[in-house]
Amino acid sequence: MTNTISKEEFLASAGAEYGPGEWMLIDQDRINKFAEATGDFQFIHVDPEAAKKTPFGTTIAHGFLSLSLLAHLAPKITPKPENVQMGVNYGLNKLRFLTPVKVDQEVRVKSKVLDVTEKRPGQILVTSEVTLEIKGEKTPALIAEWLGMTFLGE
Repeated sequence: MTNTISKEEFLASAGAEYGPGEWMLIDQDRINKFAEATGDFQFIHVDPEAAKKTPFGTTIAHGFLSLSLLAHLAPKITPKPENVQMGVNYGLNKLRFLTPVKVDQEVRVKSKVLDVTEKRPGQILVTSEVTLEIKGEKTPALIAEWLGMTFLGE
C-alpha cells in the first residue's frame, strides 16, 4: 500500500515511521531457491533431517535471504516521492542478525527514516532503520541501517 508524497514531504520525512507491513511466509522452497541462487547449501538451511539435530530443531533461512527480503517488503510500506524514476540500494551502515527465521515462520518489515539528504538535484539519499520481525518472536530477525538513493525526474 505505497502512496505518493511530494518531494518536499519526502525531504522532510526524517523521523517518520512506516509499517509494519503484511506477513510473508518463509517456506522451504524459498530457502532452497536462495541456496541455489547463492551456492550456499549449508545443511542448516537445506537438510531438514540434519537440521532437526541442531538447537533450532529445523531448517532456518539464510541470514542473507532474510536481508534480501527488505528489497521486496520495504517499498510496500514506504511512500514514494512524486516523479520518482528509480531507487537503488546504496548499502548498509549497520546490520545485525538477531534471531534466525525458521522454516514456515512469517516475517514482516517496519522502518523508521533516520535521515534524508538531497545529495544532488533530484538525487535523494535516505537512511532508514529497518526491522524484520518474526511472527510470535519477541526479538526480530534483523535490524539494518539501510541506505537508498532515490532518483527523481523533472
